[in-house]
Amino acid sequence: MSKPPEAAVPADPRRHIPRTDALLALPAVADARDRLGDMAVRAIIRDAQESARRGEIPPEDVEPRVVGELTARPVSSARPVLNATGVVVHTNLGRAPLSAAALEAVVAASGYVDVELDLQTGQRSKRGATTRAALLQACPAAGDALMVNNGAAALVLATTALAAGRAVVISRGEMIEIGAGFRLTELIASTGARLHEVGTTNRTHVRDYAEAVAGDDVGAILKVHPSNFRVEGFTSETSLTELRDLGRTHGVPVIADIGSGLLQPDPLLPDEPDATTALTAGADLVIASGDKLLGGPQAGLLLGDAVLVQRLARHPLARAVRADKLALAAMEATVGGPRPPVHEYLHADADRLRARAESLGAATGFPVVEHDGRVGGGGAPGVPLRGWAVRLPVGAAQRLRLGDPAVLPRVHESACLVDLRCIPEADDARVLAAIKQALADQ
Repeated sequence: MSKPPEAAVPADPRRHIPRTDALLALPAVADARDRLGDMAVRAIIRDAQESARRGEIPPEDVEPRVVGELTARPVSSARPVLNATGVVVHTNLGRAPLSAAALEAVVAASGYVDVELDLQTGQRSKRGATTRAALLQACPAAGDALMVNNGAAALVLATTALAAGRAVVISRGEMIEIGAGFRLTELIASTGARLHEVGTTNRTHVRDYAEAVAGDDVGAILKVHPSNFRVEGFTSETSLTELRDLGRTHGVPVIADIGSGLLQPDPLLPDEPDATTALTAGADLVIASGDKLLGGPQAGLLLGDAVLVQRLARHPLARAVRADKLALAAMEATVGGPRPPVHEYLHADADRLRARAESLGAATGFPVVEHDGRVGGGGAPGVPLRGWAVRLPVGAAQRLRLGDPAVLPRVHESACLVDLRCIPEADDARVLAAIKQALADQ
């Protein structure tokens, strides 16, 4: 009796999963390797193949998935966001957006550049000389300028070079804490300097500083602008002019940490300190941030007495906190070029903002409400920037954040507020499209 034929075993579909070398040979994948790098491309290929092996997708979908993911993948995980909060210097969004001139300078500096080379002689030159010159031109009251990688680094360098092992005199009303639990006093103490607190939270007199300087080994007098809060009522503070006279009598430098980085006064922000006024009033050294009201890259600026600035520049710590070539190039273009976006957003025309908001509201069918913007970044606390916003249902906020493009609105009083102050007018159409998509997805 003959044996019955065995049933045919179906072929394993996994055998049809494209091989890695075949996928790498695809023109679109080859282009992606040039843009993203081999490691990122191979990881996407491997993930698609593993999905097919697990039966999550058919083998014939591996190639289109790989090509699609590689085409859509950006070179950086940092995602651009349209800032519809009305907050100009938004710390969570990277503070100041760079100007077109600064972006062009960064691109130019991304290759080999003469950052420390004199092309005329072929010899090594001083790092950041052109940025220094631009800063001095923008702030003529300064005898010299030094740029480091952020404002905290500037304060660390100054207190280390001038007061390590000695006292830094500071008013109790200026011992501030900023975002993420960062305390100025702890930063100063980490340099090896001793804090000599004087006065009270609301009142500090020149006699308080005088007693400290006379009775302690003082390396510096530090005056800090309380940038993210205000003390009102029965208050008193010592002026820079008074501290200058005291410091010169005792040979102690006066440092003014002005915070947000204005180089010149801004009539819109009359209570916000600026470097020129602080230096003219008597500060020997001014410390400021570059990526707030100045509108440039992340940086710490040290402006003031030439001998003092050079002393800091020669300190060994200056090497550890020095600015890189990209930041130097962006800063030079910021202070020497056209007004940066931060300035334009702060001084935006109120009537034009209202017209843009009303156009957006009419196109979406939602009301326009008055909405005061803010400086942000710890600058000008409590100062309103008159404006308007489109009031959407609060549920639209998350969908706007997760949309393409990502739009960050303000959520306030159970509403989603879209403020166009910090959005270039050319992007209004993108905001409209994002709102329509977010409302359609609800």
